[in-house]
Amino acid sequence: MFAIIHASGHQHRVEIGQLLKLDLQPWAVGDKFQTSEVLLVQTDDGVKVGAPYVPGAQVVGTVVQHGKEKKIRVFKYKSKKNYRRRYGHRTHYTSVRIDEIAA
Repeated sequence: MFAIIHASGHQHRVEIGQLLKLDLQPWAVGDKFQTSEVLLVQTDDGVKVGAPYVPGAQVVGTVVQHGKEKKIRVFKYKSKKNYRRRYGHRTHYTSVRIDEIAA
């Protein structure tokens, strides 16, 4: 059983027990994550596709941790012009464990 949800401006394919990394959210560790923005649900009975969301479907999870991704380094340069810039950043995330998918 899996579902495709819309969260943090992105679409995610989720299964029960999966750890999902979302953009940083203001939730505390241990809080419940709940969304009814379910675009598709696949069960043993078949596939339900929403228009845009599946009515009555819901995905429930628990916030596990907050963290930072691995550092990304960006280097820009223009050849023969002595122009070089280097910078990097680490994206903050919220990790959520999916507990239940209700169709």
